[in-house]
Amino acid sequence: MVPHLATALTGPLHDLEKKVLEATPAIERWFRLEWQEHTPPFYCSVDLRNAGYKLAPVDTNLFPGGFNNLATEMLPLSVQAAMAAIDKYCPDARNLLLIPESHTRNPYYLQNIARMMQIFRQTGLHVRLGSWSPEITQPTPLALPDGNMLVIEPLVRSANGRRLGLKDFDPCTILLNNDLSAGIPSILENVHEQSLLPPVHAGWAVRRKSNHLAAYDEVAKKFGKLIDVDPWMVNPFHAKCGQISFDEDTGSECLADNVTMLLAKIKKKYKEYGIKDQKPFVIVKPDAGTYGMGIMTVRDASEVRDLSRNQRARMSVIKDGVAVTDVIIQEGVPTFESINDAVAEPVVYMIDRYVVGGFYRVHAERGIDQNLNAPGSQYVPLAFAQQHAVPDLKAKPGTAAPNRFYVYGVVARLGLLAASLEMERTDPNPEVY
Repeated sequence: MVPHLATALTGPLHDLEKKVLEATPAIERWFRLEWQEHTPPFYCSVDLRNAGYKLAPVDTNLFPGGFNNLATEMLPLSVQAAMAAIDKYCPDARNLLLIPESHTRNPYYLQNIARMMQIFRQTGLHVRLGSWSPEITQPTPLALPDGNMLVIEPLVRSANGRRLGLKDFDPCTILLNNDLSAGIPSILENVHEQSLLPPVHAGWAVRRKSNHLAAYDEVAKKFGKLIDVDPWMVNPFHAKCGQISFDEDTGSECLADNVTMLLAKIKKKYKEYGIKDQKPFVIVKPDAGTYGMGIMTVRDASEVRDLSRNQRARMSVIKDGVAVTDVIIQEGVPTFESINDAVAEPVVYMIDRYVVGGFYRVHAERGIDQNLNAPGSQYVPLAFAQQHAVPDLKAKPGTAAPNRFYVYGVVARLGLLAASLEMERTDPNPEVY
């Protein structure tokens, strides 16, 4: 099933799609040259919003957890991309240690882990699961919904303390699928002889979305110049407020001032492009963290000055009980894509520098201006199997699914490139990067 724009199939997005398709050789060469200078994250997913008048990433995840939602037709491409990624770090690798999230009883998340293990086994690796959780003291079976089992084992350090692995299992590469929201455990410190991917500064104990958005600003400007479009077409406005305390109701003036400023900038762009049927809004969310927690839609500064007790409580704490002290305010990009009348947004998955698939996040109870990463969301695989890398240049804009998906992949790779710049600039040990 191919989702469709709920609005008329005309307007700036078609202009953007047309320019991207016409510039395909220049775009692919530009990406190729950028990857000679910068190392892409090991893997990544990017949430996109297609507003009809712009197509922009709204979140970039360096610990993607939805590989089970990708179309099975994309598995061969995932395996090829995983081979390329592993070859960069350990060409003669035999063993891969995969460290999942601590909440490994979630059946959907376990299906994601099973799919990842399937992909990496097909590359020729022995794959086992490890955990630093104090609850895991011996090999522990985890039941999958299909009746199969995974086994997770306690992590151990070698006798000299320099290597991390499992009992009788010494991996060349350690792959984190744990976003470190609760902090960096001591067992991951001083791992020098093995490749730890992504690096620990990619985790939410260290990472900040504002650093990513600053890097993305640069990438979007280069891309806009490359294909002669306004960078705003692929880039939401944003701002940051620090020293926020929703519990104590401090920092609300900084928040309100930035909301007012961004709404004015968005309104000016709407006027420039003749966008009359959409009222500007912004999204307030934590500068660190994920899982769709601590997020609110705001249309007027008064809404953040006068938060209710329940609203402050929802905004004050995110995953693993981490308190929110810094927030970003991001231009709201509505989504005008739908499946069976339910609001949808595309999520694109990449391994190394390659698009390996994606899905639509669908939520029947959310509006076009709301966060869809919430309880009740469903997932429909993207039809990337329809030759997404080979657009149909003869088709009219907006009429060919491969073209739309190709454009999705281009914009998602802009987020990937921004993540690579972000990781370089925030690396605490740049001499070994």
